[in-house]
Amino acid sequence: MKPLIIITGPTAVGKTALSIRLAKAIGGEIISADSMQVYRHMDIGSAKITREEMEGVPHYLIDVLNPEEEFNVTVFQKMAMEAMEKIDSHGHIPIVTGGTGFYIQALLYDIDFTENGEDSSIRRELEKLGQERGAGVLHGLLKDIDPDSAAEIHENNIKRVIRAIEYYRQTGERISVHNKRERLKKSPYDFLYYVVNTDRARLYERIDQRVDLMLEQGLVEEVMHLKDLGLTRDMVSMQGLGYKEILDYLQGIHTLEEAVYVLKRDTRHFAKRQITWFKREQDVRWLNLPDFNNDLDQVLERILQDTYEMYGLENNKQ
Repeated sequence: MKPLIIITGPTAVGKTALSIRLAKAIGGEIISADSMQVYRHMDIGSAKITREEMEGVPHYLIDVLNPEEEFNVTVFQKMAMEAMEKIDSHGHIPIVTGGTGFYIQALLYDIDFTENGEDSSIRRELEKLGQERGAGVLHGLLKDIDPDSAAEIHENNIKRVIRAIEYYRQTGERISVHNKRERLKKSPYDFLYYVVNTDRARLYERIDQRVDLMLEQGLVEEVMHLKDLGLTRDMVSMQGLGYKEILDYLQGIHTLEEAVYVLKRDTRHFAKRQITWFKREQDVRWLNLPDFNNDLDQVLERILQDTYEMYGLENNKQ
């Protein structure tokens, strides 16, 4: 089986810096598992890695779509698998880095997202219902037919809520049952799956600091530019954290102070949901930073020990 290393964890925990150091140490190349960094022109709000920060390490799925294009788990899976083939052809190890657990799971276990037929009438009906009566009504429908999915999918993630209801109506099977069955698949990869985490107070402090830095770097101006390009709240890209909140400010729904408060609060909630997701995943190796005295050198050394045991790789590229 081909090797694959995953570095994930909650937002703002420090995945990027660790993944760069690991890639340089073992001769790896990085695939982004981030639902926002894939978009061009969306740099500040996505905390997108810069060319300088890449330190010459090849990156994939960064700046490859325009904001009006749709990016979902199926598109990610296809693009990531193509990137893995390229990396393999270079004789290097792919390192998947990012916090979108659903995407990582789809790639790791080659989960089947085949659409059921060409009939989109159910989807259109549900989209209309959501527009007329709101996300809460759709989420209530899902809760009635598939409580497990409703507990897992946030009410505001309308696309996934609709997909889950649509799947049930098309097949008579709850999508949570389908996903559970798919998760039991054996991965086709010889993988190391790491979740980087830290204590909650420190994580929340890092999140607040990141939001403050985004504002200093020009987040409001970035969203103004996107708005001028014709991007609207109903586009997938503009539903990302940092974009919808500032858009609400620009449209007079919130003051800037209120928008920043909501952004920090919702990012903390998002981080909490990410941790909950990863706790349910199998074959995960947790890297709790306080256990390593918050020293990335020690964290990296642990990973390098594992890579040597798993793949016979030695740390000869630092």
